[in-house]
Amino acid sequence: MKAEASGVSLLLDGDSRTSLWNAVTTFIESHLQSIERLPVSPSLTVADARRIAESFTFEQPLVAEEAFLRIASELVQGQVHTSHPQYFGLFNPAPTTMSIAADALVAALNPQLAAWSHSPLAVEIERHLVRSIAARFGFALDQADGVLTSGGAEANQTALLAALAYRWPTVAADGLRSLSEVPVFYVSSEGHHSFLKAARTVGLGANALRQASVEEDLRIAVRTLRATIRRDRDGGYAPFLLVATAGTTGAGVVDALPELARVAQEEGLWFHVDAAWGGAAAFVPELRAVLDGIELADSITFDPHKWLSVSMGAGMFLTRYPDLLGRLFAIQTSYMPKEGNRLAITDPFAHSLQWSRRFIGLKLFLSLAVAGWDGYAAVIGHQAQMGDLLRKRLAEEHWNIVNSTPLPLICFCDPKTEDEDGACQRIADRVVASGEAWLSTVQLRPDKRPALRACITNYRTEPRHIEALVAALNRARSY
Repeated sequence: MKAEASGVSLLLDGDSRTSLWNAVTTFIESHLQSIERLPVSPSLTVADARRIAESFTFEQPLVAEEAFLRIASELVQGQVHTSHPQYFGLFNPAPTTMSIAADALVAALNPQLAAWSHSPLAVEIERHLVRSIAARFGFALDQADGVLTSGGAEANQTALLAALAYRWPTVAADGLRSLSEVPVFYVSSEGHHSFLKAARTVGLGANALRQASVEEDLRIAVRTLRATIRRDRDGGYAPFLLVATAGTTGAGVVDALPELARVAQEEGLWFHVDAAWGGAAAFVPELRAVLDGIELADSITFDPHKWLSVSMGAGMFLTRYPDLLGRLFAIQTSYMPKEGNRLAITDPFAHSLQWSRRFIGLKLFLSLAVAGWDGYAAVIGHQAQMGDLLRKRLAEEHWNIVNSTPLPLICFCDPKTEDEDGACQRIADRVVASGEAWLSTVQLRPDKRPALRACITNYRTEPRHIEALVAALNRARSY
């Protein structure tokens, strides 16, 4: 095949591109306008999904527009619609319009954020975002540092690495084998399991993670935590990190941040706050007090792809120590671009776990540019109000609320069946199967009681959607 012809199927001709772009934008706009008419959770079996995927044999080229529309229509029928206003599930929001546009632009320009000199504006946009968000949490603007990540799991792993390197500077060069002590760290039993993965992947092992017990309100039991730390020290272990959670995945609970910051300071521990979801409360004046004490953290995890509603994936690791990431990830190579060597800049590949990297930050940058801080405050405040409305309506319909948080995440059960095994799951399954809404179940410690879990994740959720959920729940429990 001639070289000129070899790229024809990759870079389509102008007419084909125009036809394809029109199909893409028409489809997206139609989907945005019609999503409420779709079932929240379409039914698709394993056999169906595999049959559709395997029907693409890649033996014969397809017409671009037809290939796109074929798979787009199948995807609409083959997924839970997390952007539906009656999706009350995990922290998966409807994406902002500007994040959709930003993702398209990034895909087209394909900036490479490994080296500063290859995409200086993109790198500086992300630097500006990091500092601006960090300032919302109370970090000093001239000291704050951080990096955009693929999500909260990468940010939490970065926090674990940061805490290790801060406590034992030799670890970066000599590894854990250089330590004469056995490191341990503390995460709430309600905390995110990404820390368990991180403990395994950095070589500490799962047993290095100590699950901090919680009080009845599901916040870390501070007195018990202190006793556990003392017992570990007496047993020859070396505590080095304390993780607080600002908005637990299960129940939306915010740990007592000022008290835990005090424990960390007194015990000489790195203090990390996992605010992947709940951190957005910092944008809303009436919710900001929920995060009091987060400004005392050494580092913070925050996910714009959760409550800031940008498309997957976009996380952040933030820290008050401007030289920390360089100490962790700085590296010299003979093959990376060197145009930035004479400038007062940092190459991103020497500043994070990632090397080659997508321009993650543009979707947040453009969403903030169009909505502004006040626009985001209004949207997040509205979702909190919808959470309050759901609590009110559930109580009126004689459901028991079993968690306590000002954030829009409600855990509840039917008092008539709460002692029956599997009752909550049966109700959730009936609601999901109806296609009217999506919600999940959770087991909440300390007594691992089962509960239904509904979270307001969508800026388009209005009172009528709350009423639809309550009606579906009432039908499901009387089934």
